[in-house]
Amino acid sequence: MPKAVQPSLVKQRWEALVKILSQKFSDGDDMDVEGILYMIGLQELGQVHKRFKKDDNVNLIHIGICRVLEPYGYYRFVHYDADGWPHFELVEPLPNLKPGEQGILMKSAIVDYFMDSGLIE
Repeated sequence: MPKAVQPSLVKQRWEALVKILSQKFSDGDDMDVEGILYMIGLQELGQVHKRFKKDDNVNLIHIGICRVLEPYGYYRFVHYDADGWPHFELVEPLPNLKPGEQGILMKSAIVDYFMDSGLIE
């Protein structure tokens, strides 16, 4: 499980990440957590140029959530199905967190994902 990082450092890294991704993928409009999770889901699926149905879009966000929380021990990758979609299983239930705490957890996990990929330091 990744070690805890100071909230101010998470905020600084998050803002840098949003700036990079927003300039690259949304014409400078700030991307939100959901949009970034969707993008991670697309990346993990490996079908970035395909058009998806509404239900698929929800599943892509779910893939993003599972993938970024996997290093924290909440999810584990299980397999790819016949269509190439990754499947995860819940290993440990997510803790009951207040909305602000949920946001910090997701932003920290997303930042870690992109730090691991080398996009940000």
